[in-house]
Amino acid sequence: MSEKKDFSQLIKAAKIPILILDQKWHQLFLVNGKTEEIAEKEKELNELLQKEARLKQDIKDYKKVKQNLMNGIVAGMDDNSEARTIDVEEKKRLIDDANAKIEQLEDELLEIPRTIRETNEALMVLTADYCYDNFRKNTEKINEIAAWIKQVRHDLKVNVVKKQNREINTRQMYAYMHDVFGPQATNLFDLQNMDVNLSFHDDKKEAKKEEKTVAKSEPKPELKADVKPDIQPEVKQDIKVDFQEEAKEDTT
Repeated sequence: MSEKKDFSQLIKAAKIPILILDQKWHQLFLVNGKTEEIAEKEKELNELLQKEARLKQDIKDYKKVKQNLMNGIVAGMDDNSEARTIDVEEKKRLIDDANAKIEQLEDELLEIPRTIRETNEALMVLTADYCYDNFRKNTEKINEIAAWIKQVRHDLKVNVVKKQNREINTRQMYAYMHDVFGPQATNLFDLQNMDVNLSFHDDKKEAKKEEKTVAKSEPKPELKADVKPDIQPEVKQDIKVDFQEEAKEDTT
C-alpha cells in the first residue's frame, strides 16, 4: 500500500502536460483505439478545460461591464439632477452585482486547475496501463514469431543439405551408370525415362537464393561428391534420422 502511495506521490510531483492537447498522445491509439475508460476520462478533461476557458472569459466580460459603468459615473459627475442621481444609484447597484459575480466566478475558477491536474494524472495512468498491456501482448507475439523463425531457419538448413545430398547421389549414380552401361545405352534409357529431370544447370542460382535466407554468419561450403557438409551437431542428428527414414521409404 505504501509503495502504491509513494508511486502516486511521484506522479503528482512530475510535471505532466495536458495530454489531450498533445497530438502524439492521440497517435498512441491509432492501431487499437481508445478504451471506454480512457475515452470517458478524455471527455471529462476536455469539459474541464472548456469550463476554465469559459470562466476566464466571463470574468473578463464582467470586468469590462464594471469598467464601463464606472466610466459612466465619472463622466456625469457635474450633473446634479435627480435623474442623474437615480442613474448613478442604478449603476452602483449594477457594479455591486458585477463584483459579486466576479467574486463567485473567481472562487469557482480557483478549483478548476487542481481538478484539471488530477484528471490529467488519472488519464496518464490509464494511458500507461493501456500502453504496457499492448507491450506485453506485442512481446508475447514477438517471441512466438521469433521461435517460428528459428525453427524455419533450422528446417531450411536441414532441407538444403538433404536436397544437395540427393543431387550428389543422383550425379554419382548417373555417372556410374554411364560408365557401366556406356553412353549409347544410357542415352536410350534417358529417352525412355524423359519424365526424370537430370538437369541441374540452375543449381548455383538456386543455391545463392537459398544462402540469402540462411544467416550470413553461417556460409555454406561448396559441396562435392567426396566432401561432407559442415553442419551443426543438432542439425546432423536431424538429418541422420531423416535420411534413415527416407532410406526406408525408398526401399519400400
